[in-house]
Amino acid sequence: MTTISARPKPTGPAQPPPAKGRILDNPNVKRLAQLGPVVALVLLAGFFAIQAPQFTTAGNLTNVLQQVSITAVAAVGATVVILVAGIDLSVGSVVALTGSVAALYLQHATLGAGMSAVVAVIVSLVVGTGCGLLNGLLVTMAKVPAFIATLATLTALRGIALLITNSYPISIKNTSFTQIGLGKVGPVPIPVIIMGATFAVGYVILHRLKIGRRIYAVGGNRDAARLSGIRVSRVLLFAFVFAGLCAGIASLILTAKLSSGQPAGSVGFELDVIAAVVVGGTSLFGGRGRLAGTFLGALVIAVLGNGLTLMNVPFYWQQMRRPHRPRGHSSPAQWSSPRSCWTGSLEGSRANDPGHGTARYRHARGARHLQALRRSRGPAGCLTYPGAWQDSRPRR
Repeated sequence: MTTISARPKPTGPAQPPPAKGRILDNPNVKRLAQLGPVVALVLLAGFFAIQAPQFTTAGNLTNVLQQVSITAVAAVGATVVILVAGIDLSVGSVVALTGSVAALYLQHATLGAGMSAVVAVIVSLVVGTGCGLLNGLLVTMAKVPAFIATLATLTALRGIALLITNSYPISIKNTSFTQIGLGKVGPVPIPVIIMGATFAVGYVILHRLKIGRRIYAVGGNRDAARLSGIRVSRVLLFAFVFAGLCAGIASLILTAKLSSGQPAGSVGFELDVIAAVVVGGTSLFGGRGRLAGTFLGALVIAVLGNGLTLMNVPFYWQQMRRPHRPRGHSSPAQWSSPRSCWTGSLEGSRANDPGHGTARYRHARGARHLQALRRSRGPAGCLTYPGAWQDSRPRR
């Protein structure tokens, strides 16, 4: 009688044992941490509903959506910048300058109300995009760190806004333009529609176009992206230009809502925008984040501000909710993801934290391989790195 034995299953290379004591490596903890913005939003809404009964009225909820639309639109562009491991501190100044230019144009416009409003919108978008282009060129061409470059433009653009307006607000009497911030399409406010359209465009860019994959690649590891053939400078330039465009759109909503250009307004607005992005789970180190989290983060910021106002909390106490160091932010969604071997530049601050287990081994091996190519063949020889790395990876 012949005995048929089961064929043994092929076994791959032994996996390193999981590191002990790393609670954040638990998948359940990771999933729970990703729900942090949702939990925070529910807790805040419940607290304010109890403390301020008018919080749950339809009129107030509509007001919250209108408030969040300004921050959320600017946060879409800020998300793209932070995904490439950059930072934009000039958002508030871009909003002030764009609104001031639009108000000045409408004050001296000789066209009809409708056509003047259209031209003002175009001018605002061009100014916002130009400011983003300036930031991008400083980072990519002048090689100025994004933090320093945008900090400089924050001051310069604010000064230009104050200079062209003589530091006075510019009132707007064009009702066609003010409808952008005050009008409705049926029951839906126009700012909410603009916010939805901006998020839709951002989603298409990040998840349906090649540039989106390149944005995540550059943010995950700028060196690996460059050696893989990605033109990192173009990706960075696109990110800052898109952020400037989004800031221009946010400025349109704010200027139309206030019916005036405020050259001294939007001070600290960039901190709310960055907080919305980071609270939503986007990593300040780049390469990880989603627009859905950005929207939830912006909603948390708006609900917190609205609730404190309804509770008659003094303004100077409300300032405590704002971040004071953009680089000091973290969120539960970021705590849940330990850095892997490809989450940073070899020259960056994360090169000394390559991960653990197999990830740590691959990081060290890849770093040695790349450095050897640099020493033996120079910068041109590094172009062979991606193929050589793929060929030398262990087969499973």
